[in-house]
Amino acid sequence: MVSTALHTESPPMNELELARAALDDAQAFAELYRRHVTRVYRYHMARTGNEKDAEDLTSQTFMAALEGIRSFRGEGVFAAWLMGIASKKLALFYRGRRPEVPLEAALNVPATGAPTEKSAAMRIQVESVARALNQLSPDRAESVALVHFSELTYAEAASALGKSEAAVKMLVSRGLQDLRERTSLALEVEQ
Repeated sequence: MVSTALHTESPPMNELELARAALDDAQAFAELYRRHVTRVYRYHMARTGNEKDAEDLTSQTFMAALEGIRSFRGEGVFAAWLMGIASKKLALFYRGRRPEVPLEAALNVPATGAPTEKSAAMRIQVESVARALNQLSPDRAESVALVHFSELTYAEAASALGKSEAAVKMLVSRGLQDLRERTSLALEVEQ
């Protein structure tokens, strides 16, 4: 006899449920990873300007999140909690920073995938934005990176930074103005 009962899937879990489930279920944490890996990587890429550093920092961020998942209480948005970890990992990275390789040396490394000219142009643009971000005040740079590269809402970024939403909006506005000025000056110098 064939069963007439409908087979339905349960609705997707919200992030608090996933975080709680991740304590014992690797698949739940994997789902959180899938939902947030792009925003964490973009944040680190924007702040470092280097693919390998961004990949390493993204990995470190998720390892720390997995180890500290018990501390997520659900009082805020998971993305804000995660980006707080990303911010701390970035600060540690810069604290222990080694001397930088000259830009000319970095451009001589052949890229896999994209054509060399396109890859070099893209690398120069990313490095230019990362350098400009690093010249901003730390609060402005962090706010811009969280909102525009990690795609957090102003409220989520405010939660990650421990600031009001209005303060983050002002920091982002002023930070973007600073970036426009710095990147347009850089383009004028290059031409």
